[in-house]
Amino acid sequence: MPSVLLMTAIKKVEVMAFTIPTDFPESDGTLEWDSTTLVLAEVSAGNQRGIGYTYADNATATLIRERLIRLIEGRDAMAIPAAWAAMVRNTRNLGRPGIVSAAIAAVDSALWDLKARLLGIPLVTLLGAVRDRVPVYGSGGFTSYSAHQLQKQLRNWVASGIRRVKMKVGREAAKDPARVHIARESIGNDVELFVDANGAYTRKQALAQAERFAEDRVTWFEEPVSSDDLQGLRLLRNRAPAGMNIAAGEYGYDLSYFRRMLDAGAVDILQADATRCAGITGFMEVGALCNAFGLPLSAHTAPSLHAHPCCSLSRVCHVEYFHDHARIESLLFDGALTPVDGDLIPDLSRPGLGLEFKHADAARYAA
Repeated sequence: MPSVLLMTAIKKVEVMAFTIPTDFPESDGTLEWDSTTLVLAEVSAGNQRGIGYTYADNATATLIRERLIRLIEGRDAMAIPAAWAAMVRNTRNLGRPGIVSAAIAAVDSALWDLKARLLGIPLVTLLGAVRDRVPVYGSGGFTSYSAHQLQKQLRNWVASGIRRVKMKVGREAAKDPARVHIARESIGNDVELFVDANGAYTRKQALAQAERFAEDRVTWFEEPVSSDDLQGLRLLRNRAPAGMNIAAGEYGYDLSYFRRMLDAGAVDILQADATRCAGITGFMEVGALCNAFGLPLSAHTAPSLHAHPCCSLSRVCHVEYFHDHARIESLLFDGALTPVDGDLIPDLSRPGLGLEFKHADAARYAA
């Protein structure tokens, strides 16, 4: 009889990259873009194939192909911590932030999906559920949008049952209060309004904007200053109007980054992104850190990837239903989740992440 190790030995790791144009030119307070690259990892063992992905760059696929595949093939698919540790150790001299952590993330998430598929259970069941659904907030409202586009997008989310929406600010500081007011008028008084400056403001600008945004009942001010400015974030957290949460953390790639942010008392709500912070393994570690500090955790983008782990962490408050990623996931994955009454609900009838990649549909986007 074959050993358990042989039955679960990883046979093959494949990686592909796809660049998908945006449906409209997009920008935030500090960046402009017209496409998004999805890097897909597929890991096979037994008669199952797990998938994981990150939103990064084609260089991420190259790193997986040239450095990580040889570390993963032949390993026990059930021993994810060992595989994760090997990837982290082997890439030490390359540095963890950026494409290294994104590459590890794609492979790690594929390993979790594979393990759940081998066991024939949804990933949330493998991780251990604390809830059966997780709230979302609609996210987009790009600074490149006209007032009409902004209002239409926000209204559509509200009409679908989403009770929190986020818009970008910071491109033209003087015009931001008026744009925020237009957004508030379009969604009414019963929906939470979030803003995200992507670090575009100076400290004093951000303080002034916080007071103006409070007039339109903004309850979430994301990256009012650079996430590298922990003292500035702490200043905003201390002096922002009551009821306005300061959030940051989307650029965290390792646990030390998040620990420094929490040690500094820089945020009311910590953000983390499993496609950046070394996968589902890294994301669950951030969840444990939030438990230790008693702070909420919000998942950044990639809604279909985050739904299962977010239903397994007690401190999670919501998932970002980001326009670009929701559109791409719906386009390229069978089983991509859409909100139901403002919540993402993992499909317990499907094993793993519940996703199947549409290779034929994706072929035209191959990078």
